[in-house]
Amino acid sequence: MPLMTGQQYRDSLSKQKLDIRFMGRRISDVCGDPATRPHVNAAAMTYDMAHMPEFEDLVRAKSGLTGEVCNRFTHIHQSVDDLLREIRMLRACSQQTASCYQRCVGHDAINALYTVTYEMDQKLGTSYHGRLVDFVKFLQQTDRMADGGMTDPKGDRSLAPSKQADPDLYLRVLEQRKDGIVVRGAKAHQTGAVNSHEFIAMPTTAMGPDDKDYAVSFAVPTDAPGLLYIFGKQTNDERKLGCVDQGNVRFGIVGGEALVVFEDVFVPWERVFMCGEVAFSGPLVERFAEYHRARYGACKGGVADILVGAVVALSEMQGTAKAAHIREKITDMVHLTESLYACSVAAAAMGSPTPSGAYAVNSMMANVCKLNVTRSIYEIARLAQDIAGGFIATLPSEQDLDDPEVGPYIKKYFKGVADVPTEHRIRVARLIENMTGGTALVESMHGAGSPQAARIFIARRANLEQKKRQALRLAGVDGA
Repeated sequence: MPLMTGQQYRDSLSKQKLDIRFMGRRISDVCGDPATRPHVNAAAMTYDMAHMPEFEDLVRAKSGLTGEVCNRFTHIHQSVDDLLREIRMLRACSQQTASCYQRCVGHDAINALYTVTYEMDQKLGTSYHGRLVDFVKFLQQTDRMADGGMTDPKGDRSLAPSKQADPDLYLRVLEQRKDGIVVRGAKAHQTGAVNSHEFIAMPTTAMGPDDKDYAVSFAVPTDAPGLLYIFGKQTNDERKLGCVDQGNVRFGIVGGEALVVFEDVFVPWERVFMCGEVAFSGPLVERFAEYHRARYGACKGGVADILVGAVVALSEMQGTAKAAHIREKITDMVHLTESLYACSVAAAAMGSPTPSGAYAVNSMMANVCKLNVTRSIYEIARLAQDIAGGFIATLPSEQDLDDPEVGPYIKKYFKGVADVPTEHRIRVARLIENMTGGTALVESMHGAGSPQAARIFIARRANLEQKKRQALRLAGVDGA
């Protein structure tokens, strides 16, 4: 099958029958419903970009499994160049959407599983890697979008999965059959789940011998029997019903998350990639996290590019563009943006081959990248709000803007530079407001894991003993 376009992607979603609930109702048309439409549009852009000449070398890749061209979001990294091209692609995608396009999680999942299933098979004599390869070939040849699910509800965080009062608070194997397994539980905060074709589940933490039922990884179609999607409410839900107030009119702000409930879902063995191998649950979590955290500087860097552009435009509309302090703050925003991107580039450039032959990012740089995002994106947003001014938080609604009685007053008193239509200023202000609001910042803080998780990875790989020995040697301390 040739690479899909955005419209073909939308058409393929219309053939699926997912059980999606949102605010007390069912979503039957994921492409047309205001709650989910922006997220579909953002993912569709990753398909359209594969057909745009200026992006083809980034979004298209030659599969190392089939030798055919595939969308890079289904590609297994074969080199450092692959890692770097993905970083460039992610920034380009973010520049096109200023939103989350949702395909990174599934892409990182197949790459993490590719490397870890190989190592599992080599040590244990299992046959998971071949199954994973077949699944990836299927994704590449059908151009299907896969969502990756790692985060379990977790319940009492002080207890292991098998020690929870409710055994379903971590996704688990309920039954093993001759033809497959039956799973029960849930995955939380699943970006893009309602508009994906496949769902890839992975364990969420390192596990012990008593947790064998929870050390499970598999893939199922998103409309498999027993799957229920409870779509998350966001701070900008009402804005999706309008146009001007939404800010990012076509693509929304973040990726559209859902609680995915597995109520006795059957998975055939050919789609099972881990089942009870607790020793490899930790390595899989770490490998996935490293891939995913390495991406954040690129995707958030691209989003920040749009925020910088919006601030520049608004300052021109307000007559403040030439003020020295405005130029200085915009320069600070650019510096922070490029610093985020530099971390992603470093994680890719310092990547290395795994025993499977596929390439992994540098773990230290990936986690430094993630931790920088949790800080710098807030400072970028703060500077944007500083430059924009307080009116971005007090603007009347677009219904009032369109009202024949009060609309003229809004256009009169929210005017900036004389030759700029007031609505243009309001539209850009709404974009900045939505991009620097709560939902987008929470995603930057907790997407790809908490800041504390990144700190743990950094501490593990800091090699403090070596640094101490080097310092003592240079200080001339005897025996160092």
